[in-house]
Amino acid sequence: MSQDRRRKRDGGQPLGFERPIQEIEEQLRELEAISRRTELDISKEVEGLRKRLAERIEETYAELSAWERVNVARHPERPVTSDYIAGILDDFFELHGDKQFGDDAAIVTGLATIAGRRFVLVAHRKGRTTKERLACNFGCAHPEGYRKALRKMRLAEKLGLPIVTLINTPGAYPGIGAEERGQAAAIAENILAMFYLRTPIITLVIGEGGSGGALGIGVGDRVLMMQYAYYSVISPEGCAAILWKDGERTPEAAEALRLTAPDLEELGLVDEVVPEPPGGAHRDPEAALALVRAALLRNLDELADVPLEELVLRRRRKYRTLGARPGRFPPGGLAPEPAAATQAQVALGAPGAPGADESRAPGAGSNAGEDGP
Repeated sequence: MSQDRRRKRDGGQPLGFERPIQEIEEQLRELEAISRRTELDISKEVEGLRKRLAERIEETYAELSAWERVNVARHPERPVTSDYIAGILDDFFELHGDKQFGDDAAIVTGLATIAGRRFVLVAHRKGRTTKERLACNFGCAHPEGYRKALRKMRLAEKLGLPIVTLINTPGAYPGIGAEERGQAAAIAENILAMFYLRTPIITLVIGEGGSGGALGIGVGDRVLMMQYAYYSVISPEGCAAILWKDGERTPEAAEALRLTAPDLEELGLVDEVVPEPPGGAHRDPEAALALVRAALLRNLDELADVPLEELVLRRRRKYRTLGARPGRFPPGGLAPEPAAATQAQVALGAPGAPGADESRAPGAGSNAGEDGP
């Protein structure tokens, strides 16, 4: 899709720091139009302007602040889940409903195939048009969305299929109805259950990764993150409102939260940063989709060779020590050895553990919130 068509669709408003880039693009379009209308040879001028544009994009995006990266992650033309489904999957069959309340459009699940690899996709769905975004609640899922996700992840485990999750949400829906239907419990049950699922899990933050809404499908053997995505315990706006009661300090909050991909990779909270085309995924969606496809295929192949027992043990050990910092946050204890881990799984009623009662597994059954460990 051309830059002109993209701007027409989103109202033609670039991000603030992109205005110098837009000015060069406009000059380039004018020169190209002159070249088409006349017989003047201005190819050298056009080529020089293209080189200048590429240099400006590289310089601008090399110096982005945390808040500017948040705005890139929220760009209206950034690829969303529907784009990834249409652009990188060879086949997709959507699965609906949580069998308790309804089908939450903010979470999409289904059987997927990519280059011969079969897996179950679980993803936040934001929508592209205003109508779609309203129907999907702007990617803010209700409890039934997380329960739907867990049902499909358990199906993946039963079928021996890996799980791929795509995170793109400002957070779980905080309304009264969601709370009455057990929002916090649904997210907590998902997090606990994902520690024990005996199948590879790859999670990728493609845009916004906000709070528990992201964590509800965010526990994985490999956690990937797009270069200009963000992943945080709270939005910068929410952080500024709570700490300082001042929305003007939102950029300061973004810096303090260390929510960018380079920060999180340095902290060890993200396993891999997936590069984006120069200027972000919204400038070249096709190239961005190709980079994501390659990253998913590589990680699916690498995890396929790991024995399931070792896979689960590694996953639990990883999250037990994730926040450890020498001298500040000492580790709270490593994951137990395989034999002890099996005993712990039995005690918790984890699925797949010897003697485990599946009805008592974390997150299982309609009364899971009451019958959980």
